[in-house]
Amino acid sequence: MAEPRIGPPVALVPVRAGSKGLPGKNIRPLAGKPLYRHAIDQAHAAGIARVVVSTDIPQILQAPANAGVTVCPRPPALAGDTVPMDAVLRHVLAHDITGPAQVVLLQATSPLRLPGDIAAAMDVHRQGEFDLVLSATQADSGVLKWGRAEGAAFLPLSDPAHCFANRAELPAVYRPNGAVYVFDADWFRAHGTLATGRIGMVQMPANRAADIDTAADFEAVEARLSDLSATGDAR
Repeated sequence: MAEPRIGPPVALVPVRAGSKGLPGKNIRPLAGKPLYRHAIDQAHAAGIARVVVSTDIPQILQAPANAGVTVCPRPPALAGDTVPMDAVLRHVLAHDITGPAQVVLLQATSPLRLPGDIAAAMDVHRQGEFDLVLSATQADSGVLKWGRAEGAAFLPLSDPAHCFANRAELPAVYRPNGAVYVFDADWFRAHGTLATGRIGMVQMPANRAADIDTAADFEAVEARLSDLSATGDAR
């Protein structure tokens, strides 16, 4: 087994101004505070002292400083719709998180995750078996029957036997939900990408795995938080 990762935990919350599905969603008020603030507060509640926010949003860049939060300007070239997360991470790890660190990437659009989900992913990563640990939610195993097309050929996505198995016989399948990613800063600097064959996972139930992309998503999450508040769930 590989040696455990070293370096203090640092949370990274990437938020950009552009959003086609729901303009301004990252700073839109949700349960009394801007959406992106939920990720910051969850990081602190998970025991992460330092949070870095990478953004091109003027309202965030010009906001008063908050203890434990560093707001870093994101270049316009890295704020477009098609810019991959790897490129954003390379910029942040070269300019804003420059030393050894256990990087905890938290998407602002996953506000229903719990501090415990974050802490669990950090714990798995510290064991040193995986380059990357992510949160995932159980999905429909029927996808194991699917395949890709190359000309007239059907290429199964996994074991060809799955294409002909009863659905009840298929193994459980999990989809990354985008809420939590944990990796070592030096590892990423050396590789330049999150793509790796050594990925660990922590499970999150579907009721915490919502990802906000549209107004309907936002309203559903808002209703969920309202229900939790009404029942006294401190989350």
